[in-house]
Amino acid sequence: MANDRLIGRSLKTLALLRASAVEFEAAHTEALASVAPRYRNSARNLLHYLSLRQRDIRPLQQDLHSLGLSSIGVAESHVLATLNAVVTCLEALAGQPASEGPAPPADFQTGPLLLRDHARRLFGAMPAARSVRIMVTMPSEAAHDPRLIESLLRSGMDIMRINCAHDGKEAWRRMVGHLRQAEKAVGRSCRVQADLAGPKLRTGALEPAGQIQKLKPRRDALGHTLVPARIWLTPQDAPEPAPEAATATVPLAAARGAWRRGRWLRLKDLRGRRRELRVVAITDRSVLAEVDRTVYLEPGAVLEARDAEGTAGYLHVGELPPLVLPLRLGVGDTLVLTREDTPGRPAGPEPATGALRPAHIHCTLAAAFDRVRPGERVSLDDGKIGGIVRRSGAAAMEIEVTQAPPGGAKLRGEKGINFPDTELGLDALTAKDLDDLREVAGLADLVALSFLRSEHDVGRLQQELRALDAGHLGIVLKIENAAAFRNLPRILLASLNGPPLGVMVARGDLAVEVGFERLSELQEEILWLCEAAHVPVIWATQVLEGLAKGGAPTRAEVSDAVMSSRAECVMLNKGPRIVETVAFLADVLERMSEHHDKRMALLRRLSVSEL
Repeated sequence: MANDRLIGRSLKTLALLRASAVEFEAAHTEALASVAPRYRNSARNLLHYLSLRQRDIRPLQQDLHSLGLSSIGVAESHVLATLNAVVTCLEALAGQPASEGPAPPADFQTGPLLLRDHARRLFGAMPAARSVRIMVTMPSEAAHDPRLIESLLRSGMDIMRINCAHDGKEAWRRMVGHLRQAEKAVGRSCRVQADLAGPKLRTGALEPAGQIQKLKPRRDALGHTLVPARIWLTPQDAPEPAPEAATATVPLAAARGAWRRGRWLRLKDLRGRRRELRVVAITDRSVLAEVDRTVYLEPGAVLEARDAEGTAGYLHVGELPPLVLPLRLGVGDTLVLTREDTPGRPAGPEPATGALRPAHIHCTLAAAFDRVRPGERVSLDDGKIGGIVRRSGAAAMEIEVTQAPPGGAKLRGEKGINFPDTELGLDALTAKDLDDLREVAGLADLVALSFLRSEHDVGRLQQELRALDAGHLGIVLKIENAAAFRNLPRILLASLNGPPLGVMVARGDLAVEVGFERLSELQEEILWLCEAAHVPVIWATQVLEGLAKGGAPTRAEVSDAVMSSRAECVMLNKGPRIVETVAFLADVLERMSEHHDKRMALLRRLSVSEL
C-alpha cells in the first residue's frame, strides 16, 4: 500500500517534469532556430536539462531510489529519455499500460555518442587507451628545443597549447613547426590551441631599489656550506660564455695590473663585510672564483687580486641588473592603484612633509578607474591579496587590504587584478587579440576566447574568424569570471551555431571571482551544463603542478587528477618536469577509464574482492 502511494506520487511528479521540459523547449523555439542542424538535438537536450534543474527534485530522487529505480542522478546527456524510462518502469509497477512519452532528442546511447563525436571534432581522435585528452601549455624553450615537443608527444600530449599572452609570433610559428616534425617522427597527430590573451588587468612595473647582485652559497639546514657560490667575472663589453660550473655571472667594467697572477680576490661588499674569493680558473679576459659566504655586490665595487707576493691588480664591477623588491602588504595596510603608468613604490615617508605615503602600483586597465566604486572588492595575484575599495577617482583608487597571509604577502609587477563586484564593460577581444588572431588562424586548430562575459563576445569572435576565412576553427570558451558562469546557458545556446565548440573551466581566475569556497560547486555545474549540451570540457589550472614544477605531486593533486577524468580534456601548465607529468597523467587517466564514465561508476571485476 505504501509503495502504491509512492508510485502514484512519483508518477505525478515525473509527468509534471516531462511536460515542463517540453514546454520550456517550445518557449525557446527562436533560440533553437539559430542552432546548427548538427547541434539541434544537443541544444534541445540542454533546454530539457535547464527545465529539470529549475525545481528541487531531491524528494523524488529519494522515492525513486527506495523503489529500486533510477534516481535521475546521471541524466545530463539524455534527460527526456531518462524521464520516459522511469515513467515506463513506474507504470509497470503500478500495473498500468505503458503511455507514449515525447520523443527524446537523445537517448541512453546517442547522448554519450554525441558528446564523444563533438569531442572528436574539436580535439581530434580519441587516444587508444583513454577517453580524456591531455593538453600541454608550451614553455618558451619549446620554440628552440624540438626534442622537448617530441618527448611530450611520445609521453601522451594530444593538444599543444600556445598562450598568446607570452612569447611572440615567430616563437609560435617555430613551436608549431617543431610539432609537425615531431608528428612525423612519432606517428601521432596533435592539435594546436591558441589562447587569446584577452583584457586581463595586471599590476604595472615596480621601481628598482638599485643595482645589486647577491652571491649566495648553498647551505644545509644547520647553515653549513654544501656548495660554494661560483662566480664568472667577465668583461661587460666582450663577455665570454660562462662555464657550466658557474652559478652567477658578474660583468667587469675594467681590469688593472697583473690581475691574472691573483689567487684570491678580496673586497668589501655593499654591507661593509670583508670577503675573500678563491680563484678557480683564469682566461685572458675572465676569472672563475668561488666563495663560501654571502656577498652583496654593487656597480663600481673593487676586487683586489692578490697572490703570495701581495696585491697583483684590481677588477672593477660593471653594470648590474636592477634589483626590484616586491611590495609587502598585510591586513589593514593601504594600497593605491594608479591610472598613470609610474613605477610602483612601497610605503614610506613623503620627502617634503614626512607623512607616511601608502604603497602604490599601476593598474594597466584605465577603464577600471571609471567603473570601480567604493565598497567593491578587489583581488590581486590570484587571490593571495584581497581588499575593499575605500576611495576611487579618475586618477587613483585606494584599497584597504582585508586578506593576506600571516606575515604579509609580496605583490610584484605583472600580477593579475580582479574586481569581482564590478561590471567593467570590457570587450573580450582586444586590439592585441585581433592582431594575434591573424597570425594563429593559420597555425591553430582551436582558438580559446579569454574573459568572455556574454554570448555577444562569442559572436564577435566567430565574425572575426569568418573574416579571416577561418570559420572552421574550433572555439574554446574560457569560463573565468562570474558573469560568464551566470550567462553560460545562453552562451552555450548561442554558440552551437557554427564550428566545433568546447568549454575550459579556468579554475584559477574563476575561484578569485566567485570565492574559493564556491569553486567546487561551480565547476560541477559547468560540467553538468556542458554534458547536457554535449559540449566537451577542458579541466584546467594547476593540475599536477607540484609534479610539473617540483618533481613530486601532493596527495590533493593526485585526487584532482583523478577527478579530471570526468572532463574530455585536461590541461597541464609548463614546468621543468612537464614530460614526466604528461606520462603520469596519461597513466592516471588510463586507469580511471576502467572505473568511471563521467559520473557513472563502472563496476569492472575487482581482484581485491576475492577472499
